[in-house]
Amino acid sequence: MTSTTPRSRINFYDPLRLVSKVLCKLYSLWVGATHPFAYLGRRVSFHYTTDLWNTGLMKIGSLVTIHSDVWLHAHISPANKGEPVLLIDDHCFIGRRSHIAAKNLIRMERDVMLAASVLIQDHGHAYTDINVPIRDQGVAEGGKIRIGQGCWIGQGAAIICDTGELTLGRNCVVAANAVVTRSAAPYSVLSGNPARVVKQYDPAKGMWVLGASRQAETESARPAPPPAPASPKPADAPEPSESDRAAQAPSRK
Repeated sequence: MTSTTPRSRINFYDPLRLVSKVLCKLYSLWVGATHPFAYLGRRVSFHYTTDLWNTGLMKIGSLVTIHSDVWLHAHISPANKGEPVLLIDDHCFIGRRSHIAAKNLIRMERDVMLAASVLIQDHGHAYTDINVPIRDQGVAEGGKIRIGQGCWIGQGAAIICDTGELTLGRNCVVAANAVVTRSAAPYSVLSGNPARVVKQYDPAKGMWVLGASRQAETESARPAPPPAPASPKPADAPEPSESDRAAQAPSRK
């Protein structure tokens, strides 16, 4: 029996992985040749398990990697008038089992990374009519989402916009399992459900500060409101009599 050195065990590469790579390459070529994307850049890698809906409403830049079991769904709506609603810029990475559903507009700027099982959707199911099953109420109007350049979205995070616009500034970090429902400034770290800013880079100080302490500093820097003016004494108010003054005076023992 041949012995293997520790180094050979560390560098071991399963030859069967080549099969998956070949299938992904063939599927990527097939998608590029047959799907009517509004725009598809060069060297885009689609895993062969990717689920694509309405690619004519998608623009995908160059050097984008889309991992296994990813759903990219663009919904046809009279509001978008046939314009692309899912825009993925260059050098983006979409981790396995992620689901992106766009009805109005979702844009991922360049160098955005999604970990596994990330959900991004700019709409949801309508549910306001209590007399109709939710599955029969269709989808809500929704909003728009923009994820700034260089953002990192952690595993299991959800970014959902039911109305208006939701924007994550440049180089934001969304922690694992966070649920983002509102915008955040550039260089913010968001965590929790609902997500809030727990850390942020302060350009004035040139350092990272806790989100809560920065908010407290902002509140303390605000000027105090002026005191409320005293209510004027009515002109026709009668002067207190001697008996009234005596009744109001404290008793002395």
